[in-house]
Amino acid sequence: MEAIHTRIHSKSIIFGPMFFKDVIGQQKIKERLIHSVKEERISHALMFTGPEGTGKLALALAFAQFVSCRNRSENDSCGECPSCRKYQKLAHPDLHFVFPVFPTKTIKKPVSDDFLPKWREMIHNTPYFTLSQWLGFIENENAQGLIYERESDSIMRKLNLKSFESEYKVMIIWLPEKMHQACSNKLLKLIEEPPSKTLFLLITEDEEAVITTIRSRTQLIKVPFIDKDSLRKALQTNNTFSAEQIEDVVRLSNGNYITAMEYLNPDESTAYFFVKFQEMMRFAYMREVYELTQWAEEMAALGRDRQKAFFSFALRLIREYFMMNMNRSNLIYLKEEEKEWGNKFAPFINERNIIPFAREFELGIKHISMNGNPRIIFLDTALRMVRLIKR
Repeated sequence: MEAIHTRIHSKSIIFGPMFFKDVIGQQKIKERLIHSVKEERISHALMFTGPEGTGKLALALAFAQFVSCRNRSENDSCGECPSCRKYQKLAHPDLHFVFPVFPTKTIKKPVSDDFLPKWREMIHNTPYFTLSQWLGFIENENAQGLIYERESDSIMRKLNLKSFESEYKVMIIWLPEKMHQACSNKLLKLIEEPPSKTLFLLITEDEEAVITTIRSRTQLIKVPFIDKDSLRKALQTNNTFSAEQIEDVVRLSNGNYITAMEYLNPDESTAYFFVKFQEMMRFAYMREVYELTQWAEEMAALGRDRQKAFFSFALRLIREYFMMNMNRSNLIYLKEEEKEWGNKFAPFINERNIIPFAREFELGIKHISMNGNPRIIFLDTALRMVRLIKR
């Protein structure tokens, strides 16, 4: 946990108040959002959709601040008016947040407000983070973060109040795909018949998992990966890294700022997943069934979000090692220690087993997402590795 906390504090770019100029890249989307405000054609519900690490939350925050700013310039909020000052502290009375949380010993029925001070601290560190990093920051990365049914009462209460200072009340919902069905249904009613001057900003990494009726009532903003030049410039503001390191990271991270920062400052999860991947493959090759069983038990004890993250990690490695075996060095996106280990391991990933390997890890993600029994899922995956690695 401490590693995640330290990494976010120490070596990320230091983000100040959220202006459009602070958002890395995404120039076309910024222009589109600014234009909608100038033309007074603001949709009451926007859904920012796209992969993690692309700046969706940063864009939503910059847009909300711009909409509420009393003295906005041509392309950004002023940063000086009372509204901007409150936005800079994420404490504007007309700005509301909903995000995944989990029960604790002291909070049995949590809502987002219970974790609001931590949420503000997280965003002030950096608005570029994953669900696992957020859960780690609030000290339970093995929990399954959810937006519970009772959150809808809190949303309705806030939005039925008159706005205090701004023209708009803004409700930012981070990861609506994590929303309980009953909460989604109540949110749908609010989006269908919104209280006047209410702005919903939804931020999703899995658009398909958001209920169709909500998706159809929002204006979609598709956020692509960050362009290489913008990512390079952002990373160059940190003097800790050499030009060579930055060039490698720009190539490896494929337009994902979070991945770029993980390459530069690996957190505990990445290192742990790599060790677990190595163990699984080693035990499978040696046909050590007892060790694979113990391995599956350990993986089953992780939270579901981390379990899915492991399968995604394994899927990435298996594809990279296949490219390595095919001698396609220009297409390899591996860190130094992964590449080193791959010198011995890559020959085992070939055209006969790459597709079955990938299918197993994709199935793992799917079954965990469907709340399958993790003990069975991990043991089943581990035992299938025994057969596939010898193909």
